[in-house]
Amino acid sequence: MIEIDDIDRAILRALVADATLNAGALGRQLGLSQSAAWRRVQRLKSEGVIAGRRLDLDAEALGFGVTVFLGIKLATRGRTSLEDFERAITAIPEVQAVHHVLGRYDYRLRVVARDLPDFERVLRRRIMTLPAVGEVESNVMLSEELRPGPLDGI
Repeated sequence: MIEIDDIDRAILRALVADATLNAGALGRQLGLSQSAAWRRVQRLKSEGVIAGRRLDLDAEALGFGVTVFLGIKLATRGRTSLEDFERAITAIPEVQAVHHVLGRYDYRLRVVARDLPDFERVLRRRIMTLPAVGEVESNVMLSEELRPGPLDGI
């Protein structure tokens, strides 16, 4: 495990708040030189602490007003069933995240749709027809509160 000091924590918090910060802006914000900020970010990247930067899109602004979390229990199990299901489910553009989990369900999915009739279409025509799909449970998201991540523990 990598040693994380207070400066590293400050860098991580700043980048979680705004992943577009370059080394110069990050250094100015934290009272570091540009080169010191750059070296620390590179170290955090090389150690795998920073796995990448991503752009978060607002699904509702793009016309996807409904987010549904699905629990999927496969009807059959086995390596082939898992691989076939994963290959098929990741090809559906409305499926935003696929988590293979332990518990009642084998998978948890995050699905976006324009509205409930659109979600029903995706569910009936695309998801329920996939190989090995057995039981499905849907939970419609009412609201979302985003947290910056697990920085409190480091």
